Amino acid sequence: MTLPTISAARACAMLRDGGALLVDVREADERARSHVPGSAHLPLSRPQDAALVVGDGRPVIFHCASGARTAQAAARLAAHAGDGGAFIVEGGIDALRRAGVAVAEDRRAPLPLMRQVQIAAGSLVLAGVLMGALVAPGFYGIAGFVGAGLVFAGVSGFCGMANILALMPWNRRTIESQ
Repeated sequence: MTLPTISAARACAMLRDGGALLVDVREADERARSHVPGSAHLPLSRPQDAALVVGDGRPVIFHCASGARTAQAAARLAAHAGDGGAFIVEGGIDALRRAGVAVAEDRRAPLPLMRQVQIAAGSLVLAGVLMGALVAPGFYGIAGFVGAGLVFAGVSGFCGMANILALMPWNRRTIESQ
């Protein structure tokens, strides 16, 4: 089953009338940085929490960062919408912000883990390539090792770099609040 997509302006109107429940499906580290106050939280990685967010007869509006993850999980999310129906916000939280929905920001919260992984992996690959070209060809192995780790993470669902980054002091506050 697929869920219909609605514009952020329509979602904003539905929320303003109090006739809809907004559900954030992003991970806790993303939500710590920005979220819509009063929205429910149902991370896609924790389907066991779905019983906590069940529609009470009102329409349920799901959102993520851009709408892509929500669309991919539409069938799973539709089962938790209740009788009021369910929708996906086109454009995610940024579109909601542009449509006038208040978004609480905490710039002190760490960047989401996947962005940290992208920065760390990209930096290591770039360093390995530059050092391989400028110092010694053996440094190309760094880029190969990181690339192999990313392939393994994509295939297995286990990302060692994300697990290591999650243990860093700047991420502890977000992880402990889960």
